Amino acid sequence: MLHHSRKYWLYHLLPFMQWKHLVDRKSTRADLIAGLTGALIVLPQGVAFATIAGMPPEYGLYAAMVPAIIAALFGSSWHLVSGPTTAISIAVFAAMSPLADPGSPQFISMVITLTFLTGLFQLILGLARMGVLVNFISHTVVIGFTTGAALLIAVSQVKNFFGLEIARGAHFHEVLEQFFLQFGDINPYVSAVGAVTLAVGIVAKKYLPKLPYMIVAMAVGSVVAYLINNQFGVHVTRIKTVGALSAHLPPFSMPDFSYMTLHVVMFPALVVSMLALTEAVSIARAIAVKSEQGIDSNQEFIGQGLSNLVGSFFSSYASCGSFNRSGVNYEAGAQTPLATVFASIFLLLILLLVAPLASYLPTAAMAGILFLVAWSLIDFHHIAAIARTSRAETITLFVTLIGTVIDLEKGIFFGILLSLALYLYRVSRPSIEPSVPAREEGAYHFVGAHGHPECPQLRIVRINGSIFFGAVEYVGNGLMQIDKDNPQRKTVMIVASGINFVDVAGAEMLAQEARRRRKMGGGLYLYRCKDSVYQFLRKSDKLDDIGQDGFYPAMSNWSGSIYGTLDREICRSCRTRIFPECRVSPVQGESGSS
Repeated sequence: MLHHSRKYWLYHLLPFMQWKHLVDRKSTRADLIAGLTGALIVLPQGVAFATIAGMPPEYGLYAAMVPAIIAALFGSSWHLVSGPTTAISIAVFAAMSPLADPGSPQFISMVITLTFLTGLFQLILGLARMGVLVNFISHTVVIGFTTGAALLIAVSQVKNFFGLEIARGAHFHEVLEQFFLQFGDINPYVSAVGAVTLAVGIVAKKYLPKLPYMIVAMAVGSVVAYLINNQFGVHVTRIKTVGALSAHLPPFSMPDFSYMTLHVVMFPALVVSMLALTEAVSIARAIAVKSEQGIDSNQEFIGQGLSNLVGSFFSSYASCGSFNRSGVNYEAGAQTPLATVFASIFLLLILLLVAPLASYLPTAAMAGILFLVAWSLIDFHHIAAIARTSRAETITLFVTLIGTVIDLEKGIFFGILLSLALYLYRVSRPSIEPSVPAREEGAYHFVGAHGHPECPQLRIVRINGSIFFGAVEYVGNGLMQIDKDNPQRKTVMIVASGINFVDVAGAEMLAQEARRRRKMGGGLYLYRCKDSVYQFLRKSDKLDDIGQDGFYPAMSNWSGSIYGTLDREICRSCRTRIFPECRVSPVQGESGSS
């Protein structure tokens, strides 16, 4: 027992101990390839995201180094890659730009402080075991969010793939509008590089599965771009590349702990932390749908918190899980989180040793690769299955998808709220199924009343669901409808084995119904009531209202007891005879049946 407890705490303090046994020569090779691919992918993205956040370009690359390593080692997902993202970059800029000039030393200092506080909030939530909050993110919401994010990834690359002038950060509909308005201005040279990269990626993935198709595609795209530029000249082709980068290690930084800065940054940090956690866990779960790996939300919170806390001392602005790089990481064949560690190391080496070579990597080739990643993120199989099986889930999926496309930060919240609303609607309407005793000799169970005769004085109903404040009105109306439909049915017995719990409002409703039926000359009884429900009714002082003898355990002779309370005049003319007491012959006892 002590060994298991020690192991439990070791896995939570050092979660990378859970997957260290997976590391071997084969997995390391796969992780190295995935890491190199990820490093190449994050080069242009890091620069672009930092610009969106109002930070100097190199800060986007810093955010993809140390934080990514910490999140990989201390998170639970084996494929989630953390770093700068579109949503967080926009959120950082929106929160901090009113407080200081973007790019200024004061702005950078405040963003570093925001990063520290974001990590602190995330870590506190993780240690407080609040990861349960993300359990309310349904599988359908994750599928919708993934699909919406995939469309955003693809649309964000339209300008790079076709060589168009579209404002960075433009909304989905604005990109589509600009694409059609500028359709005649499509750059054929740029599009050719993107199309060749895309085609090579598709072919390599299908026919050369042992080769890293993304790197192959980017290499071929770079060569094609080089040949086209040599043939026609850069001034004609206008093929853009990532560009040469400055070679610098992430410098040490210190958050500003002054009261003034902490006061103004506190609330934006809380907003950014919740947005980042929701996105990170959603992405981790989306990738886990494909990888079939279990995700520990609390550990993911801790990993994200530590990554931002540590990152704030290494010139990183707020980071979280990235759909782009996580998708690339998984599709590139990553086996363990070492792929993310390798990606950060490769990114550092590229920045230090071969930064000028980035000028040969065309943005159109990157766009082609990201089109492939976006396509692979759309789970057509599950979308079709949801559409076939549930209208409510289908609505949730498309609301999440459309919401994500319109506003990435709010899309998943729309999906979660709708999913919760539909869930609450369902649980507020527990099934109330009329039942009758099984006719088999010695049977103590019940079957559905449909197609079977019922007692004219006693209605037996099976309630499946909890009787809480949200369901009280529905259940109460259902019980009252019994005697409205047939005034002779003054007595009701609830088969209560399907009632999981009862709250104060539910207990009061049952007590009120019992009192009402007693005044009518009948009664309310519960059969096979769970002990937890019985104890709650006892503590609520409702047993006297229902009656101490109103509860029947499993396999008890409830019919003999209730039969004695029924109206004999009605029993004499009854022909249903569904209870054993009803079938007693007049010679053996009182004639009549119920």
